[in-house]
Amino acid sequence: MNTVSRDKLKQRGLKRLINSFSYAVDGLKYAFKYEQNLIVHIIVTILVIVLGIIFHISAYEWAMCAFAIGLVIATELINTSIEATIDLVSPEYNKLAKIAKDTAAAAVLVFALTAIIVGLVIFLPKIIVFVNTL
Repeated sequence: MNTVSRDKLKQRGLKRLINSFSYAVDGLKYAFKYEQNLIVHIIVTILVIVLGIIFHISAYEWAMCAFAIGLVIATELINTSIEATIDLVSPEYNKLAKIAKDTAAAAVLVFALTAIIVGLVIFLPKIIVFVNTL
């Protein structure tokens, strides 16, 4: 079997840098195509952007929303990579594989719930004021 050392794979250079972005885009394409939860996160992201525009949220509030959205999406991508790795090394059912997959999914849930709290703190007072003016 012909193997290449990790040092050889991790060489630096412009071509390697460009390829790394290409690989990242491939990962995003895969996730958009096959990960249903990522689509849900994107729909919520669009909703947050629309609400942010409607309610003229501050720069600080935009930053908090962007941070929360980024954490949720990044965690979803990490969860996807963990699940794929587990499927590769343990194609048959394995209790430890289940634990790894479930806890990775739980990490996404924790960040999603945190993002919901951030969204409520930012948008709920604005929605209440809007509803009271009707």
